[in-house]
Amino acid sequence: MPAKVLIVLTSHDRLGDTGNKTGYWKEEFATPYYALIDAGVDVTLATPKGGEAPLDPNSEAPDFATNATVRLDKDQKTQESLKNTVRLDEVNQSDFDAVFYPGGHGPLWDLADDQNSIKLIESFHEAGKPIATVCHASAALIKARGKDGEPLVRDKSITGFTNSEEAAVGLTEVVPFLLEDELQRVGGKFQKDGDFIPHVVQDGLLITGQNPASSGPVAEALLKVLNAA
Repeated sequence: MPAKVLIVLTSHDRLGDTGNKTGYWKEEFATPYYALIDAGVDVTLATPKGGEAPLDPNSEAPDFATNATVRLDKDQKTQESLKNTVRLDEVNQSDFDAVFYPGGHGPLWDLADDQNSIKLIESFHEAGKPIATVCHASAALIKARGKDGEPLVRDKSITGFTNSEEAAVGLTEVVPFLLEDELQRVGGKFQKDGDFIPHVVQDGLLITGQNPASSGPVAEALLKVLNAA
């Protein structure tokens, strides 16, 4: 039986009060997605609202193109899946071997607070299944708690988009909170490398990546855990 992974994307498409669009970051979905399916993994896509997952238009800039994003552009079947994601309250942890959250700024507004997402993460944690996030998607971990009622990330090594990276993209005053600060506030042992350098942190079955460039290495780390199961 192939491993089954649930990929949870944002449903949020507004970048604060700027009037600009946001959503998921193309590379952070495409690179791990193809790494997983090429390894024979069965992938299901879900979002809080179901239906179309909004793509951050900035992530389509030529400078951010990779082999995986180019492949996605030509992949009509996956494009259709992205337009018809499953609603998050309709998925069950027991149907999957792991969960993966791609980033983009969208998760700061919805997945950080979404109760269905929080309960899902807690369920994967209690079941001893891998949880992987990249970049801003580590926000989905902030309000999740363990069986002891303590924050799930407390005393765990973790990473995500850093304060200096947020400053570099000019959105420090736009985002609802700074991810690095919030993960530390709830007790996470935040680790980071230089801006936009690939950096993956693994603490047991919790795998997190710092930025878009970390998406491929996060997928590789997740596959290693799945293959060892």
